[in-house]
Amino acid sequence: MSVSIAQYRQTIPALQNKSYFNYGGQGPMVLNALKAIQFAHQTMQTRGPFGSAVNTWMQVEGEKTRRVLADELGVSPQTMVLTEDVTVGCNIALWGMSWRNGDHILLSDCEHPGIFAAVYELQRRFDLEVSIFPHLSQINRANPVAMIQSQLRPNTRLVVVSHVLWNTGQVMPLTEICQLCHAQPQTVRVLSDAAQSVGMLPLQMAETGVDFYAFTGHKWCCGPAGLGGLYVSPAAMEDLAPTFIGWRGITMNKEGQPTGWQSDARRYEVATSNVALCSGLRVAIASHHSWGTAEERYFRICQLSSYLWGKLNSLRAVQCLLKSPPESGLVSFQLFQAGEYSPDLHQKLVTYLESQQFYLRTLLSPSCVRACVHYFTTEAEIDRLIDTIETFLHGHSL
Repeated sequence: MSVSIAQYRQTIPALQNKSYFNYGGQGPMVLNALKAIQFAHQTMQTRGPFGSAVNTWMQVEGEKTRRVLADELGVSPQTMVLTEDVTVGCNIALWGMSWRNGDHILLSDCEHPGIFAAVYELQRRFDLEVSIFPHLSQINRANPVAMIQSQLRPNTRLVVVSHVLWNTGQVMPLTEICQLCHAQPQTVRVLSDAAQSVGMLPLQMAETGVDFYAFTGHKWCCGPAGLGGLYVSPAAMEDLAPTFIGWRGITMNKEGQPTGWQSDARRYEVATSNVALCSGLRVAIASHHSWGTAEERYFRICQLSSYLWGKLNSLRAVQCLLKSPPESGLVSFQLFQAGEYSPDLHQKLVTYLESQQFYLRTLLSPSCVRACVHYFTTEAEIDRLIDTIETFLHGHSL
């Protein structure tokens, strides 16, 4: 490790005036990533903003970023789509499948509302069957593979399950889920919302067998908002049609007329994007590597989340959702008053904490408070958070 935690934190402007526990919402950028974005904009405006020189430079920037993201996921660049965010990636997969009336989609009840909304619209337009397996109500005892197996049907075409659940912090057994789905007599694809996993977990996606893996660069990678990616497996790419269509995804003849799709995952890309974000995301990812490997970073994240989980559970009026420390950086908890669950206090706590320069967030399903730790969070920072929560609890006679 060539950079200490203290040194690394000094490069992040957002950490100089607050205690940040919202990495699952948006990660703060290092100063050099901000400078890289600014320099990229200056380069485009100096060379162009439109012309052969700047267009070539923009294409190179995109391909560099595609390779970096592919390396992070352990996949080929030819399987990587550059997108704006997780939701766009999920929609490419959801709307690109060739749906037939009566096809079945199976989701966990821990998926993000944006995914539910897209699936329900698919259901309405194509007369699909949609069912939800109840993981949330059984988070401390459920076997997700067995639960999915019990819910599969002969007409199941797609299973949607996050790699890391955004509300509980649990890491789902993605490889085992994919093995189960791909062993069915019919083809069952697996779409994984990877909003909370890329930048946190060490990844080798090709080994999991997942068909679609949609992620963003602005959460655990601590890159700029507006740039993410979608991995499409070679097998899934054979029959996934483009959802959004534009000049980046097509081939053209000498007259400039469309002749077909790009031969690789670029077929799912559309048109003009903010290329300057590519520079910022690459610098953000490189800054993480300057501290340690993906395995080293993840190990420290789990150490810190376990520490936070234990501290929270030591408070009389606090109960974590999970009965054991999460294998991720997300720790969700609930407040109790006189032994009774008290969701009304959650927003009051988050508002109070922000007034003390501690940044957390509330969730609605389930109603709880979520705290996130990254590898550069410190134990002292966690201790101060616990002390501040305890002050709040005393103030409300909890």
